[in-house]
Amino acid sequence: MLNELSYREIYAAVTECKGADFKIQKLKIREPIGDEVLVKIVATGMCHTDLIVRDQYYPVPLPAVLGHEGAGIIEAIGPQVKSLSVGDHVVLSYGYCGSCTHCLSGNLTYCEEAFVRNFGGKDQNGCNAICTHDHVGVNDHFFSQSSFATYAISRENNAVKVCKDVPLEILGPLGCGIQTGAGTVINALNVRPGSSFLTWGAGAVGLSAVLAAKVCGATTIIAVDIVESRLALAKEMGATHVVNSKEQNPIEVIKQITNGGVNFALESTGRPEVISNGVEALGTLGKIAVVGAPRLGVKAEFDVNNLLLNGKTIMGVIEGNCNSKWFIPQLVELYKQGRFPFDKLIKFYSLDDINQAALDSERGITLKPVIRIA
Repeated sequence: MLNELSYREIYAAVTECKGADFKIQKLKIREPIGDEVLVKIVATGMCHTDLIVRDQYYPVPLPAVLGHEGAGIIEAIGPQVKSLSVGDHVVLSYGYCGSCTHCLSGNLTYCEEAFVRNFGGKDQNGCNAICTHDHVGVNDHFFSQSSFATYAISRENNAVKVCKDVPLEILGPLGCGIQTGAGTVINALNVRPGSSFLTWGAGAVGLSAVLAAKVCGATTIIAVDIVESRLALAKEMGATHVVNSKEQNPIEVIKQITNGGVNFALESTGRPEVISNGVEALGTLGKIAVVGAPRLGVKAEFDVNNLLLNGKTIMGVIEGNCNSKWFIPQLVELYKQGRFPFDKLIKFYSLDDINQAALDSERGITLKPVIRIA
């Protein structure tokens, strides 16, 4: 089948093996079929998930083209596409089938085929869109896009049309990291006006949550981290209190600030001891959403009676429980109104500097690297 399709040349950052640097390679990508769209990528955010997949926390087959916060312009569409056109500006988000029980009930992020469509290395039919010049398939369709490349194949349902009066180069992170932080606050936790909110971790996800908590009207907003520059930015973006957990006992400080415990919390570090602290720092009927992804099999501990007697809730949240088609345009509108300045988190890199972007992200130097492609 590979040889029967029409292809165009692309450049892509390939992850060849566990822990390896990204390698820029000249490859080919086929034209869209069915409900697919071909997107010329303008810029792509780099997310924690790209790095943990590179390091094989999740069993994504390698070599692969990763990247899952793409933004670009549609250059071609498949014959079944109805709602998108050539020339549309789009943000690419996660993949889902649209027809399973969870999708039909509106819980798209918990699609029964989510792992296969986002981490399987091929499309839903077991095929690759990207190949070498010898027509050897390369693992792709990462989050139904693989956008560390000059072009990406996506599907109509996870390509989100956005307005053309906001620069595309900043919008890619809305497809995953930013919508995870903001969506968890707005959709999953349902943070209320006048309430208290806490983020464990002041990276891109945590600070997006701070912005969203402010939009929701939380009046006590706390950020916990160990990097002073991140805590300073948290204050700038709306945190009323910051805690350096290397220098202070965060649970004691949080309970003092909130008079007993916080109403809502988000945990984005993926560290089990932080999850345990997060449960401890909740007030009565408090809720904590866990969004940070550790290695498979990592376990956290908590006091069952502390959970039970205080009516606390621990929830796992994927992609902020967002329907991206609806939620991403809302975040763009908030940005246009000056109420959601997520661009303050971004630092740009060229495709050739993608490994430096990864290193800066891991060292905490850069909150949200964005790789300029076009």
